[in-house]
Amino acid sequence: MIAYDLQCSNGHRFEGWFEDSNSFDQQNSQGLVSCPVCEDTVISKLPSTFAIKGASSGSSMINQSDPEALAALGQQIVDYVEKNFDNVGADFAQEALKMHYGVSEPRNIRGVSTPQEEETLKSEGIDFYKVPIPQKATDPDPDAT
Repeated sequence: MIAYDLQCSNGHRFEGWFEDSNSFDQQNSQGLVSCPVCEDTVISKLPSTFAIKGASSGSSMINQSDPEALAALGQQIVDYVEKNFDNVGADFAQEALKMHYGVSEPRNIRGVSTPQEEETLKSEGIDFYKVPIPQKATDPDPDAT
């Protein structure tokens, strides 16, 4: 048995147990995996913290109960994505389809998509991962009272 951290398109996180990776893929593609909160069947795997190795030693695991270590890891992921992926914004699905069909050159992209666009990408056989990127805090307006 294998346990996956899962998330629905509405952002609810939950755990799912499957015989193996193929079992999850098959059940998910058939719409058999659903969110226990809202019953959404647009489900994606989340990176599991217990399988992520720390960058400093290369062999120690991230302590899940250490909020500072998790925040630092999260910031490293955000920094990597921002530096290595083109932000195509709301055109994510269109750009992914263009690359899939050879209309444009393959590259790392990031952006946003609707649940309907995500279903289209899945039905076309396009792999993508949803990584929540926190919004940067904006400086307060100095003229506001």
